[in-house]
Parts: sequence; C-alpha cells; structure tokens
Amino acid sequence: MPRDVLARVRQELEENIDPKTRDGAQRFFKEEVKFHGVKSAAVRKIAAKHFQEIKGREKEEIFSLCRDLLETGYGEEAFIAFQWAYNLRRGFQPADFSVFEEWLGSYVDNWAKCDTLCNHALGSFLEMYPQFIANLKGWAVSENRWLRRASAVTLILPARKGLFLEEAFIISEILLRDKDDMVQKGYGWLLKEASKKHQEEVFDFVMKRKAEMPRTALRYAIEKMPTDLKKKAMAR
Repeated sequence: MPRDVLARVRQELEENIDPKTRDGAQRFFKEEVKFHGVKSAAVRKIAAKHFQEIKGREKEEIFSLCRDLLETGYGEEAFIAFQWAYNLRRGFQPADFSVFEEWLGSYVDNWAKCDTLCNHALGSFLEMYPQFIANLKGWAVSENRWLRRASAVTLILPARKGLFLEEAFIISEILLRDKDDMVQKGYGWLLKEASKKHQEEVFDFVMKRKAEMPRTALRYAIEKMPTDLKKKAMAR
C-alpha cells in the first residue's frame, strides 16, 4: 500500500533524530517552527530511498502522499514532499500549478519551506510553462508574506540561467517598498541571481530605485557585483 511508505519515512526520521540539530533548529527562524531534528543530509537520503518505492505511481497519487507529509507541519516532511514533487518535473502539466499554489497558501509557514518549494518544483514548472509567470503578480500583492516572497524566489532558478529578466524586474518593482524583511531578502536575492548574467541591467535598475529600496534588499541585490559598483549603489 502506498500509504505504508509514509509510515516508513516517519519511522526513519524518528530513528535519525539528532538532539543537537533538533534543539538548534529554532534559531534560524523568527516564527515558531516544527522540526524532528534530522540533519539535512539524512533527510535527503530518506527522500531518495523512499521515492524509489513510489516513482512508478501516478503523479496524482504521489502528490496526495506529499500533501499528507505537508499536513504534519514538520520541516523535514515538507522537504521530502517538495523533493518528491521536484522528482516528477518531467511530467509536469499546466494543471499542476494550482496544486503548488495551494501548497504555498496552506502549508508554507517559514522561509525554508518557501524556498525549497520555489527553488525546485515551482521554478522548474515556470521554465516549462512561462505563461504562469503572470500569476506571480497576484502573489506579490498578497497579504501572505510567504506568497509575496514566493513571487520573487520562484524566479531564481530561471534567473540563474539568464531567463525572465523583465519579469524579475516587474516583480521586484511591485515588492520594492515591502516592509517585510523576508520579502525584501527574497527579491534582493532574485536580483542578485539575475545580476550574474545581466549585471549592467540589474545595476541600472538598483541605481534608479536605491533611494526607496530598503537597504536589506539593496545589499542582497549587489552582493556579487564588483566593489566599485557596490560603493556607488550603497552611497547615500
């Protein structure tokens, strides 16, 4: 039975709990988080091992298992769910966008879950179906801080390849004055990744807006630029 795999996943997570990892997990987050306390390398191994048991199943069935993992709220189980979804990327279809959007709205409650889903499954989905980038504008004005962060972070995977620069600027413009530091870091990170292939364009974008751009976002955006450009951008 496919549900049995979840019992085995959870048993292995329990067996791999590291008290030091468990006790230290909270310090990376401002909000309350739930972690079993399993090291990342061990979680990756558990995810890979048990995916072998289910990879022949229908995508909808695997997505249902992912949802069961997400419902517990544990960070490690969310990582496994999002990794399994990413493993299915070659079979993504347009209808899957609504699944990922629902996961974002219902189960993502910290930056780690947000970034794991967005940097992998969602980023790959958008490369396959760029028409869905338009939906990110709606996320960028959401009251949900994680949807706002996701509107930027979802474009990071494509940005590393030099893709969707105009869209990255559009999202960054919407988020420009956002008061939430998690959102500021999200779009700053996006601009930083975009700058690796489009340094001049990103520098121009930053320079025209630096007076209103929060310093947190600004520092992230210019992090990989040469020292002279950084000095110009940071000058009051």
